Formats: sequence, C-alpha cells, structure tokens
Amino acid sequence: MLRVIIESPLSAVTRAAIEFNKDYARRAMKDSLSRGEAPYASHLLFDQPGILDELSKGDRELGMRAGQAWYVCADKVVVYEDYGVTAGMRAGIDIATKYNIRVEFRRIDDVDND
Repeated sequence: MLRVIIESPLSAVTRAAIEFNKDYARRAMKDSLSRGEAPYASHLLFDQPGILDELSKGDRELGMRAGQAWYVCADKVVVYEDYGVTAGMRAGIDIATKYNIRVEFRRIDDVDND
C-alpha cells in the first residue's frame, strides 16, 4: 500500500464549518482506502477535544507543523480539491514539492460541485 497524506480543507470561521470540512476529509480518507492506499489525515486526528482546537491560531499552527513532519514518510500527497485549495493545503503542497513527493489532485465523485 502506498502511504498517502491527505490534503483537504479544514480551517473555517465556525465550528460547524470545520465539522463540515472534517466530514469531507473522512470521505477523502474512504476514497483513498478504496484505491488501496494507506491514507493519513492529521487534521482529523489533531482537531479533537483534549488535543488541539482548530479555532485557536496557535493550535492550528502546531497541528500543521506536526502533520507536515510526516511528509518525509509519504509516497505521495493527495489534494482533494472539490472545495478548492486553501492556504493550509498549499503549504502542504509546498512541503511535498520540497521533498520531491508526488502530488496528485482529486475530486470525490459524489460531492455536489454547483
């Protein structure tokens, strides 16, 4: 199995919007697994009660740094772009490029893109 880092939106102004983005990230993980990959999405792991709070700037930055530390172990980075590419996702793409890790862009078929 290829080790895949999932890039998808997380940051938002409200907790409800963050939860919407986390639902999308879970669908991205499922899509990746269905392709025979071993996905990792640090934003799903770290933004939990008792760990980090995405609404806190300091926690967000810490979570991003911790997630990006895993890039050197990845076979590729997959960017799920149904809802656009955010600044945080762009930072992940830049790290992947720095380490010569393949970057692939995807969409999930069942997402409404209107």
